[in-house]
Amino acid sequence: MSTAMTPKLITQALCLICFFWSASTALPAAEATEKAKIEALISHIQGLENASFVRNGSEYSAANAAKFLRAKWERHEKEVQTAADFIAKVASASGTSGKAYLIRFKDGKETPCGEYLTALLKKL
Repeated sequence: MSTAMTPKLITQALCLICFFWSASTALPAAEATEKAKIEALISHIQGLENASFVRNGSEYSAANAAKFLRAKWERHEKEVQTAADFIAKVASASGTSGKAYLIRFKDGKETPCGEYLTALLKKL
């Protein structure tokens, strides 16, 4: 038996290399995409004019809401793999009281933050 690699073996080896390389690079790309979506959601909250963020009965500015959500996301980073996880585990309700976070608009209308962000995510 010859020790030289046949064209078939070379092709198989290259296919395996390409498979493992693509598998190893796909995950970080998907992860980066999800992080970009989360950042877009937080940026959107930060940019809401004439709206406040209601957490446990207290109102906060959009800028403070964005800081809070970003910090909470960092604390729960291992649990949050997708933008949908971010909404469900970070941006919907208080971990302390269980109360839903709300967005209160200038006209007084309130919308649960989780529902608002879920609708926004569908548009991203």
